[in-house]
Amino acid sequence: MVLQINPVQSPPLVTWESLPKDYVLADEPVENIQQPLLAAALTEALGSYGFIQPEMLIASNFALVARVDNRVVVKAPDWLYVPQVQTVIPGTLRRSYTPYLEGDPVAVVMEFLSDEDNGELSLRSTPPYGKLYVYEQIFKVPNYVTFDPYTLRLELRRLEGNQYHLKTADAHGRFWIPEMNLFLGTWQGKRLGQTITWLRWWDREGNLLFWSSEQAETERERAEREQQRAEALAQKLEELGIDPNTLG
Repeated sequence: MVLQINPVQSPPLVTWESLPKDYVLADEPVENIQQPLLAAALTEALGSYGFIQPEMLIASNFALVARVDNRVVVKAPDWLYVPQVQTVIPGTLRRSYTPYLEGDPVAVVMEFLSDEDNGELSLRSTPPYGKLYVYEQIFKVPNYVTFDPYTLRLELRRLEGNQYHLKTADAHGRFWIPEMNLFLGTWQGKRLGQTITWLRWWDREGNLLFWSSEQAETERERAEREQQRAEALAQKLEELGIDPNTLG
């Protein structure tokens, strides 16, 4: 009897180098119409809340770059957040991001699952690398979020040691992301004419971060209530024989 022993796979050699200027980035198609809407809504709420700062990198379908065993590896998550990056040279556009070389490590990546297997949960450790493997073992992103628009399942994998662990949502179905000091969860409603399940942010106190349209509606309703109170007070004074215009 021969004992079969699986060889121990050595960890990949990861280096952080700029993307070659002549490197052609793949123009991958969006899998469904909801993906850009979900990503834009996440960013827009952060902007309305005043969260976004100039030194941050918040993007969707944007190339993250590493060199693994002398091979360029590029992944473009559906949404990502980096706390602080180096300022680009005036007159140039950032076309990719290399962690450590150009700023902080990536703190959050999100992938919106498609109806076909595109490797979002793949641990494939040989080229072409699975996305989960890349985020866990190469970029070592502390928070990997996946959302399935078809089943509405939201999951957060948190890097603990050298491996992702599925986290449990709180009583409201939300996940705490310490690097952002915010909760992430799902919310059913309408935006831009689309009534779907959205990904939304909540602050530490459980307050929903409004989109700008919601903020405008809230302000309009507040102004209407104040106007109604003022009109009711004026009417009451008139009933008492007091001219509101003489009060001062």
